[in-house]
Amino acid sequence: MFIDDTISAIATAPGEGGIGIIRISGSKAVDIAKAIFKPFYKNGIDEYNARTLIYGNIVDGEEIVDEVLLAYMKGPNSYTAEDVIEINCHGGFISVKKILELTLKNGARLADRGEFTKRAFLNGRIDLSQAEAIIDIINAKTDKSHEIAQSHLEGSLSDKIKKLRHRITEVLAQVEVAIDYPEEDIEFITYKELTEKTESIRDEIRFLYNTSDTGKIFREGLKTAILGKPNVGKSSLMNAILGENRAIVTDIPGTTRDVIEEFVNINGIPLKIVDTAGIRETEDIVEKIGVEKSISHLKSSDLNLLVIDISRELEADDFDILKNIDPNKTIVLLNKIDLESKIDLKEIEKYVDNENIISISALKHEGLNSIHQKIEKMVFSGEVQSSSDVVITNSRHKDAIYKAMNSIEDAVNGLKDTLPYDFIEVDLKDAWDSLGYINGDTVSEDLLDTIFSNFCIGK
Repeated sequence: MFIDDTISAIATAPGEGGIGIIRISGSKAVDIAKAIFKPFYKNGIDEYNARTLIYGNIVDGEEIVDEVLLAYMKGPNSYTAEDVIEINCHGGFISVKKILELTLKNGARLADRGEFTKRAFLNGRIDLSQAEAIIDIINAKTDKSHEIAQSHLEGSLSDKIKKLRHRITEVLAQVEVAIDYPEEDIEFITYKELTEKTESIRDEIRFLYNTSDTGKIFREGLKTAILGKPNVGKSSLMNAILGENRAIVTDIPGTTRDVIEEFVNINGIPLKIVDTAGIRETEDIVEKIGVEKSISHLKSSDLNLLVIDISRELEADDFDILKNIDPNKTIVLLNKIDLESKIDLKEIEKYVDNENIISISALKHEGLNSIHQKIEKMVFSGEVQSSSDVVITNSRHKDAIYKAMNSIEDAVNGLKDTLPYDFIEVDLKDAWDSLGYINGDTVSEDLLDTIFSNFCIGK
């Protein structure tokens, strides 16, 4: 990519709408706008102040294409830190397409995916973690996930990484003095002092790493499977959680033969919830495929909601499921509490702790709050993170922090064993580089292309 060329793209979603936006960025942005835009009240864009909405027409020669509002944002005070033109036209397929074609005809090229944000990064307006936060804001499923992404965009993660790298640099400086001047008696450089400083850095990096599991849930959603044998109320539970009749509910066992997936917000936690086919022995080929998918979800989900019908005695199918669940990620829901219970609770407690067993009525929406509270407790391990905390939500960041944590741990162990300072220096530099991978100081062009390819065109 040549940073000195000019790019253009449609910045709004395709389809009919009130407004469509075409964005242009680069050194020729203003010249392109002058060629296709005629303001109503003055002779040209140059007669208006920057960051002013200008009313006029987009024209192709003498033909009026659309009546628009044009905004000119002079670099570096713009999204990309370049000259940016945004044309607000009538929404729809034809207007935005025609205006985009005019910008390309007059010297722009079509932007790649995420190229506007990539330019903001390359031009130093934001760092890489802030750029990735933009796509997290777009994809946020709950208020909490949006809050975390917004915090990252504002620089909370960037600041944390900068401070950690600065602290590593301070230790490195002391180590390098000891390497360069071994014959000098420098009192302030001791293995004990360096060990204490490095352990403090390690503990902070470790704490940051420990937020990643919770952060991943906020970014991608908690993969949750509703399991059980046929006709125990799984689909009724799905409908109750969603607040709508999404799944078919009948008295006929085996109605659900495929998985149904939906996102739902539980106390700020995004759940990617899956209603699975009832698990049982069957000769029906189609139902058997559904059962196999259900078993697959049982093993791969982050959370399992196992529904048991208390109005029926426990059967072999119930025990088969109980034997295969992970008790640490399973909530057993005793459904149909409005009916007489015919189960022995002690039989279930052999497979899962009593605190992970909740009585509900999916049909009457009883017990849903208890499910919500239990899920929240399991996600946060009883401690809800405050909004000011930095939470790692990105798997790339998690990997970089994991590498930094291991390198710092090696440095701590080396200092405790009084290894030569040269060895300690290597480990500290590895940790410094790994953290730089997060904010973009130590990444390759190929990686940048991969990251920004996940954005939409026009962002």
